[in-house]
Amino acid sequence: MPLHVSPAPAPALRSVLAALGSPAVREAHTPALRSVQGPLSPELPLPVHVLDVRDQVVPPAGAPRTRLAGWRFLIRGGDRPVAAADTILTPDGWAFSHFFEGPYLASTERAVRQAEAMATGHQPRLLSVPELYMLTLWLHEDAEADPAAGAPAPADLLIPLAPAPPGIAAHLPYRVADLLPVLTLRLVPPPLLESTA
Repeated sequence: MPLHVSPAPAPALRSVLAALGSPAVREAHTPALRSVQGPLSPELPLPVHVLDVRDQVVPPAGAPRTRLAGWRFLIRGGDRPVAAADTILTPDGWAFSHFFEGPYLASTERAVRQAEAMATGHQPRLLSVPELYMLTLWLHEDAEADPAAGAPAPADLLIPLAPAPPGIAAHLPYRVADLLPVLTLRLVPPPLLESTA
């Protein structure tokens, strides 16, 4: 079933298009982006949410807290993604942040293909867990929800992107209710050892 990809805010898309037409492309630290012959196009806009782990992933109210950090676009050159572009919300509105490349490009595309093959439709988002250096494709159950708001529901799916943290399989879909307890255990600091001196 096709994913319900939400359109990015128009100013975010315009800022990426402007960056693609500017010297920022030649100055970017992305060799693949600089070496592309032909047109570059931003595709697959995904809202990037950050999981707030200050409350040890699952706060007392029971729902994990997230905040919208920006929108990410895959930049396609020819038949493959060659880079990604991030945008951020500033006091003046949406603005281009930076281009980058790396393993998350192919991993994102693979996870999206996995999600498209599922029987139910979802709204794709990205969920970042900075403390674990982890990024997941978050498949939100409510395909019509505001992509900038909300928190992962227990039945939502998370597909960890490669490279995933040790002990968490990349590209294996997990229900939020199953993966968040695992993340909680990894994020809780170990108990302090008492000194015998």
